Amino acid sequence: MKEIFSNAIRYWEKKRIFYNLGLLVIVIIYFIKHLPKSLDTITFDWMLIFFVLAVLANVCYSFAYIVDIYLQFSEFSESWKKRRWILFVIGLSLAAVITRFFAMDMFI
Repeated sequence: MKEIFSNAIRYWEKKRIFYNLGLLVIVIIYFIKHLPKSLDTITFDWMLIFFVLAVLANVCYSFAYIVDIYLQFSEFSESWKKRRWILFVIGLSLAAVITRFFAMDMFI
């Protein structure tokens, strides 16, 4: 069990950096796109909302562990390890779409 959990942590935590950077790039793009109006949205309340959304995005990212660990315990463990990048791409794509909608709404 220790090896399975360690393997999941090793894999997913390296990807978390790219996940967060990808979402941050989307927010920055929409921020720049709506300059100078977007500068008016930066308030303390906005920063708190941004923080909460970032934490929620990372909580959602952590759900990948559930799928990964479950499949590592299955008989498909070896083939899963070669294809789990697909889960990352799907999760990042979903998070990017959700982030885009929030960013569009925040800076308008």
